[in-house]
Amino acid sequence: MDFIDRLRVLSTQITNTKAMIQTEEATKNSMVMPFIQILGYNVFDPMEVTPEIVADVGTKKGEKVDYAILKDGKPIILFECKKVGTDLNINHAGQLFRYFHVTAARFGVLTNGLVYKFFTDLEQPNKMDEKPFFEFNILEFKERDVEELKKFAKTAFDLDTILTTANDLKFTRAIQNRLAEWMANPSDEFVRLVSADLLGSRRFTPAVKEQFTLIAKRAFEQLIAERINERLKGAMTPESKPVAIPASPATPVITVETAAEPLVVTTPEEVEGFHAVRAILREIVTPRRVSLRDAQSYCAILLDDNNRKPICRLRFNNTQKLRLGIFNDNRDEEQFPLESVDDIFNYSGQLKATASSYLSAPQE
Repeated sequence: MDFIDRLRVLSTQITNTKAMIQTEEATKNSMVMPFIQILGYNVFDPMEVTPEIVADVGTKKGEKVDYAILKDGKPIILFECKKVGTDLNINHAGQLFRYFHVTAARFGVLTNGLVYKFFTDLEQPNKMDEKPFFEFNILEFKERDVEELKKFAKTAFDLDTILTTANDLKFTRAIQNRLAEWMANPSDEFVRLVSADLLGSRRFTPAVKEQFTLIAKRAFEQLIAERINERLKGAMTPESKPVAIPASPATPVITVETAAEPLVVTTPEEVEGFHAVRAILREIVTPRRVSLRDAQSYCAILLDDNNRKPICRLRFNNTQKLRLGIFNDNRDEEQFPLESVDDIFNYSGQLKATASSYLSAPQE
């Protein structure tokens, strides 16, 4: 199972069980320890992961950091854990601050089992920064987040590589957050800036501000939509028959219906749903045999890119009402409502049964 697939499995488990977790100890056992294991560290080997390591600093005696990941007997990453649901802030990182100062560890992680905040000493040597340079949310992550998290995995960990990119990552995330804020709710200063050249001699009155605030939000939305469509169009060649995007051995084929009808756009949610189905089925079939074929009304997920072997259909065109269509023994489609894309994992048994029926059938 791939790194990202293991994270998705843990994400689903946490979604289903987080309401039952009532203590910090339960948070560590059911959420944080599995997360550390996914990074490749053996939580049952005290030479690799030491729990409750004592942090004696000055007059502070007997304080403990929840976990320390070791390399060659020295701490490299420290974990301070809080109960699930706790609102993480720098005031919760007291032990992390103090122990960071007196050890060789260059990374501290503050977590509540859902959000992981990664700190280092970009501002002053041996003094942990007050702001994290990277945050990872196990319930809501993107592929670029996974690529950054991989750098902390046992097989990939390299101190110099992470520190080299940490500063850029910190500022990149800050700028992304600011742009996201402006997209959702443009500030007065931002609206004034982008409208200055357009207003000419007109004054920036409250009425003008309201008008250009709406225009700025709409411009952001249209620009992003255009960028997404341009990237998708670049991967598609308009023809009168389905076109397959060439794939590497490890990448499944995705095909798109491109007849005389309008260009079909494969949304990020449909791609995420496709990868969820792949993750579920990889126990019984190699991932590259599972392919996606998009159409206007649904995305079909097929075995061997064969229309006679439909596994399911992602009916996500109405984003307010997601539905998953699964084919039963009679090859009839049964539709199930989804609250989110992650709910696909609730139908793992039915999806495996459908795929298995094709594997056990005689070859055509």
